[in-house]
Amino acid sequence: VQLQASGGGLVQAGSSLRLSCVASGRTDSIDAMGWFRQAPGQERKFVAGISWSGELTYYADSVEGRFTISVDNAKNTVNLHMNSLKPEDTAVYYCGANRQWRMVRIGSRYDYWGQGTLVTVSS
Repeated sequence: VQLQASGGGLVQAGSSLRLSCVASGRTDSIDAMGWFRQAPGQERKFVAGISWSGELTYYADSVEGRFTISVDNAKNTVNLHMNSLKPEDTAVYYCGANRQWRMVRIGSRYDYWGQGTLVTVSS
């Protein structure tokens, strides 16, 4: 499975941004997709996850109510809609693919990763 992330950029606080992650290859092996982020000097942290069917979602407390994750199976694409962005959302965002939904929050249990996309939120 190959993952290609896109959509990062520089925005002002309060703005919205959409990140996309396109999966290719053996997508039939995917059970869940997740977004993680890594700020400078910090470890990579879970942001949001979705089952490949789209039926299940899970969010970190820090983004609950502001971010929405969705999947378009026809396009093998997972989107992360980010609203009301804050400076503390600034990070490199990574998408990952997991063979087990129950491991969606655990970065070390992801099987595939895309390259990161930088999101910078100015105050």
